[in-house]
Amino acid sequence: MDIPLSDFGRRLTGSTGILRLMEDLGEAFDSGGPDLIMMGGGNPAHVPEVEAVWRRRLQEILAEPGAMETMLGDYDAPSGKRRFLEAFAPFLSRTSGCEISPEHVTVTPSSQTGFFLLLNILAGESARGRKRVLFPIVPEYIGYADQVLGESPFIASKPRIEIVGAHRFKYRVDFDRLAIPDDVAAICLSRPTNPSTNVLGDEELSRLSRLARERGCLLIVDNAYGLPFPGVVFSDARPCPWADHVVLSFSLSKLGLPTTRTGIVVAAPEIVRKLAAANAVVSLSNGSIGQVITEPLFLSGEIERLCAERIRPFYKERCRRTLAWIDELLGDDVDYLVHEPEGAFFLWIWFRGLPIDDRELYDRLKKRGLIVVPGSYFFSGLEDDWDHSRQCLRLSYCQPPERVRRGIEILAEETRRAYR
Repeated sequence: MDIPLSDFGRRLTGSTGILRLMEDLGEAFDSGGPDLIMMGGGNPAHVPEVEAVWRRRLQEILAEPGAMETMLGDYDAPSGKRRFLEAFAPFLSRTSGCEISPEHVTVTPSSQTGFFLLLNILAGESARGRKRVLFPIVPEYIGYADQVLGESPFIASKPRIEIVGAHRFKYRVDFDRLAIPDDVAAICLSRPTNPSTNVLGDEELSRLSRLARERGCLLIVDNAYGLPFPGVVFSDARPCPWADHVVLSFSLSKLGLPTTRTGIVVAAPEIVRKLAAANAVVSLSNGSIGQVITEPLFLSGEIERLCAERIRPFYKERCRRTLAWIDELLGDDVDYLVHEPEGAFFLWIWFRGLPIDDRELYDRLKKRGLIVVPGSYFFSGLEDDWDHSRQCLRLSYCQPPERVRRGIEILAEETRRAYR
């Protein structure tokens, strides 16, 4: 049946990078095939010590009279459970050194949905003209690209690339080339950057914050993998300071609770109220499970210890091991550079002079049972054609180590074939 679609329908149901990413993720987990190696999606690893905390919390909820019934059976306000907001605000105040009240915080049904609401509130057509969103550095998160209804409002600035060692490189914001047009409503970035793992330094972040304030726009910082939680940051960085022109986004997913679909936004109260109003229209309310599980952990500070003692060391060791396998198995006969790993759950590899593009390499790897993410999906808003954008892949190292090593072996074999 040929269903006539609206512009909204065409935009949200077309072929997008995030759709392909999540379809591959679902296929990997649904098939359960012994030969399929999932190094594509952003699913966190199963960390036993962390999962023991969730099991304990579920047992505590079941043991408390009425707690389970309220968690499963009662709608919350569109901004989230008041008890959760009153636990999260002092946690963030304590860990960031900024004054945050519950009125600065709202919960969303996942950070992905939170960004959908936030970006559509800020960007697109308006009575004052069209408003856009600037990525000050690309590559940037695949999930932003198709969120705003209508014509894409994203513009992006190329990074400065530094070679920082044998088979290593790093992106930096190129402030000499960075332009912020008058129609920019917000500067947006993830920290660590998904996909490159780049963590903008404190001075880079402060400079962007000053530029945003001077130009009268917002600075949106996505901390899905970052500080103060889940804290998967390997560089010497501090949490992003909050101010009235700064919007901070967080997620419970990378703590190990992706299916609770719980996002958190910290912003000026007028932005929080607008997000809550939009959330009431789209979702009525938020899921309560993630909020109820974590509320006492934010209140007591246990989240900080969990991140520092369990989550960050786990991923740092996985990163070290995977990087060693890449250097061992690719060797010097493949012209590759890995972005200096500074956090998150994956590595970003640049194959210089790759004779095929990233999507063909992706297809070849998929036929061998290895799922990765083609790099070209992460360069939204870039107007110039850039060979570099078609020479990169993102690899997750959340699967068991033996699976990850086998994936690197397949990658090495296929890239050697491509270079011949």
